[in-house]
Amino acid sequence: MFDIVVLASGRGSNFAALLAAQTRGETPIRIRALLSDKAKAPALELARNAGIAAVALAPRDYADRISFDQALFARAAEFTPNLIVLAGYMRVIDAAVIGQWRGKAINIHPSLLPKYPGLHTHARALEAGDNVHGSSVHFVTAELDGGPVIAQVEMPVCTDDNADTLAARLLAQEHRLLISTVDLIARGRIALGADGITFDGRTQQAPLKLNASGTLTSVE
Repeated sequence: MFDIVVLASGRGSNFAALLAAQTRGETPIRIRALLSDKAKAPALELARNAGIAAVALAPRDYADRISFDQALFARAAEFTPNLIVLAGYMRVIDAAVIGQWRGKAINIHPSLLPKYPGLHTHARALEAGDNVHGSSVHFVTAELDGGPVIAQVEMPVCTDDNADTLAARLLAQEHRLLISTVDLIARGRIALGADGITFDGRTQQAPLKLNASGTLTSVE
């Protein structure tokens, strides 16, 4: 079994999607724990209701960012995860801490990276006049939303979209993207090698794309 720990700061919809895929037996993962930096994050309650360890640490209880990050990832390590999934986790992680998890931590971000790292991605896509929007899964590095991009899903922007409708339409696609990416990592088909991301042993020059059937494919 491929063990994962999920980090989330909010409602936990991506965590719920992964949990549902696990429950349906679609992917060989086992979610060991949900960790949060927010004691009242709804994601924690979702985990408790599913019988999954739910752990909250408060940044204010630590002297500085690195101390908090060290404590959080030390707690995550207690569950011996094969992969840490940042799913709506809203903190930048110290470089020294995340460096110890190279190739073993991923994040899902609601934009077609490298476009729009950070917050308010949907509004920024609309302001730029983009006619295509989407979501990305990338390996986590010290750079905000700047790690190697594993896979993306694209979606057209409608003329009557606003930030809320765009976000709502993209959410289901985000879930499919995250599940598919985690599944391929769990099956050993995606990894971060010395020369970049590999898919079925071949180094990729561009992110994988999620097609209409929910399958990740190489664009090369």
